[in-house]
Amino acid sequence: MGGVGEHAGGRRRRRGGVVAAGLVLLGCLLALWRATATPSVTGEGGGATAPGWGFTHTQYGADGDPAAQRLIAQEPLPQVQALMGWGADNPEPSPGVYDFARLDARVALITRSGGTPIITLCCAPDWMKGGKPGATDWSQLETAPSPAHDADFAALAATVARRYPQVRDFVVWNEFKGFFDNRADQWDAAAYTALYNDVYRALKAVRPDIEVGGPYLPMDSFASAADAAAQGHGSSVSGDWGTLDERVVTAFGYWLQHKAGADFVAVDGSTVPRDSRSSGDPFAAAAKFTAVSRWIHSRTSLPLWWTEWYVEPSGSGWSEPQRDAVLAAGMIALAEGHVAAAFYWNPETGDATCPGCLWSSTGAALPPLALLQGFARWFPPMAALVPLRAADPRVLVLAQAARGVAVNTTAQTLRTTVHGHPLILGPYGVVWFTP
Repeated sequence: MGGVGEHAGGRRRRRGGVVAAGLVLLGCLLALWRATATPSVTGEGGGATAPGWGFTHTQYGADGDPAAQRLIAQEPLPQVQALMGWGADNPEPSPGVYDFARLDARVALITRSGGTPIITLCCAPDWMKGGKPGATDWSQLETAPSPAHDADFAALAATVARRYPQVRDFVVWNEFKGFFDNRADQWDAAAYTALYNDVYRALKAVRPDIEVGGPYLPMDSFASAADAAAQGHGSSVSGDWGTLDERVVTAFGYWLQHKAGADFVAVDGSTVPRDSRSSGDPFAAAAKFTAVSRWIHSRTSLPLWWTEWYVEPSGSGWSEPQRDAVLAAGMIALAEGHVAAAFYWNPETGDATCPGCLWSSTGAALPPLALLQGFARWFPPMAALVPLRAADPRVLVLAQAARGVAVNTTAQTLRTTVHGHPLILGPYGVVWFTP
């Protein structure tokens, strides 16, 4: 796709999984237990929006990799694909001239694997943002359509919806790309919402049961209230994990007030503060996911999707077990925030080694895939959580009536109990258990 690989723009692309001991137990339990139907959550459109835990395809998806395709078909998950970029070509190089070959292949891959296909309506053809018809400058991928072409982008979205009747869920745009007003030092929420509303109406005109969400706004935060205030961007959404950027709060509020409608809310973000390369204690930082989710729930009754989420700072130097444990802690925090969906950005690079990837370049399953499948089975949206705690506070626990998961947040072996049940966790161990 013209040399454009993973999500451009320097945003974090980090992932983790579960340790080997936890994987053995997880595999046994997966073989013995089958999930029941996922409960539904109703949005403004009246439909059921509860995809649950899934992942996003990037440039190096499972295309041409039969082994990887078999892996994702064994335990199907919701799967997200961008309209343009991250494995898909320019869908409309010139007005009215379409090229859906790569997008067709990705949607077919998702459908063939038994996964639920979801399309992120980003990004826009060059001619909608000042470029030449017939040309594709991938360095301009993150440029938003000009307001004069909002209707053209909405028409393209409608064409996509008609082409893929198996796709019910659409997210409008990605991380407010191209919608930051540098002079005002604020997100241009009005411009984004104008585009969103055109797309929303166009999609609903194709099929009323299509579910549409936004604003896919990055929930950026500062390390502390003092740091946020020093930057002039303090907000009331704050905790031990840090403080949400006021510009995010303002933009989110504008979209909520002025949107034409929505079936779910979509956001993304990292536990790593924007003003720091390190989040301090990464396990404590995961509380951001719960706190921000609860804040969003206090603003709207719409189901909440985290379309991307990250827990690892750049150049962390973490061992694989530590990465796995922090990732599991992040998923626990999301579950405790009662999210309706959370999508793991698969950072597959095509290299032989790929820390945090779902599968290797040879098609072998990697720890994050098993973790996603475990959470999809045992902690679907609206699952009734059981308030269990470990006797040792260094062990995190998430449980429902049938299954639980425990995470060792230390680099030493811990022995503890959960509701009288003894557990032994290796350094940064992740263990599934029966409550």
